[in-house]
Amino acid sequence: MTDLPEHPDFLWDNPEPRKSYDVVVVGGGGHGLATAYYLAKQGITNVAVLEKGWLAGGNMARNTTIIRSNYLWDESSGIYEHSLKLWEGLEEDLGYPILFSQRGVLNLAHSLQDVRDSVRRVEANKLNGIDAEWVDADRVKEICPIVNTSPDVRYPVLGATFQPRAGIAKHDYVAWGFARAAHAMGVDLIQNCEVTGITTAGGRVTGVDTGRGRIAANKVALCAAGHTSVLARMVGLDLPLTSHPLQALVSELLEPIHPTVVMSNAVHVYVSQAHKGELVMGAGIDSYNGYGQRGSFHIIEQQMAAALELFPVFARAHLLRTWAGIVDTSPDASPIIGLTPVENLFLNCGWGTGGFKATPGVGDVFAATIARGKPHEYAEPFTLDRFTTGALVDEHGAAAVAH
Repeated sequence: MTDLPEHPDFLWDNPEPRKSYDVVVVGGGGHGLATAYYLAKQGITNVAVLEKGWLAGGNMARNTTIIRSNYLWDESSGIYEHSLKLWEGLEEDLGYPILFSQRGVLNLAHSLQDVRDSVRRVEANKLNGIDAEWVDADRVKEICPIVNTSPDVRYPVLGATFQPRAGIAKHDYVAWGFARAAHAMGVDLIQNCEVTGITTAGGRVTGVDTGRGRIAANKVALCAAGHTSVLARMVGLDLPLTSHPLQALVSELLEPIHPTVVMSNAVHVYVSQAHKGELVMGAGIDSYNGYGQRGSFHIIEQQMAAALELFPVFARAHLLRTWAGIVDTSPDASPIIGLTPVENLFLNCGWGTGGFKATPGVGDVFAATIARGKPHEYAEPFTLDRFTTGALVDEHGAAAVAH
């Protein structure tokens, strides 16, 4: 599809909340909207999505849109590959343009240890049926001619992993597509409705208190990223999450020059070019905990310096704007999906820097978990109790640089 999307004001209504719903989804970002959509596809349409601001105004509007599934562990590759397969048919499924561009992702290796780790991940990906390959420096140059592959630099490029099916999508179009489709099936999308409390009785959730009154619910699903831990504390749950700002920036509009996505843990930057032409850049999360959504000069300086290590051609490009999202990180850099000790209260959080790429996959998986009252097979490794059993899914290697 190539038609420009309708303006979002015409895609859904802004209803007053009803007194009760079968399911209340807290958080109107990509994950919350996708969850509502896939619930509706299963016939559960008495659903409200509550958003304290405007739909997709949090991390969904502040991410850098990279989509890939080349994770090391079987559990991670399972849910991310499920998501990537949904991405590949999502435009047709939603009947809405999302500008999904499968331009591939290069993860660069700059040391012998990088090479060993990268080859290991490629082989693990292949065992899971994921398109991944190891490419040498010459092939990196063929895929992305503007990368500096000279051996006479501080961090020489020794090769890279490459996933051809990976890419980017237009984040706001994705959110609007899910919102439009969910609304068409009867889901209430309620903006400017902050949850101030979660009500329970006999160890079972009964609804939520909001700035617009109390709403009863048979089931409540938390999809609020960095603020999920704040919501969980309302029922006495202390989640193993920390929230950090994650800063990113874009350049002025440029002619098409960057054909893929390039990531580097050693130089600590990743760079892609958006559909309009701006360069999109990011690195790792800020070390401190916080809920700020602002950029800062020292992070900008570090990211620009790292980008110029790899792309000297951008030396004269101008910075256009910078911002931050709020990411929720877990001890093993993997998400938390599933049930809680409070009956009929469900969690989808802990995605850290990898939430956007999981949007359709976790929406489908989380909706099935809510509908069945038990974890979907792709969610089973990511339940909350793994932090007491010790069955962690340690993806720190995949999250060393934000993505």
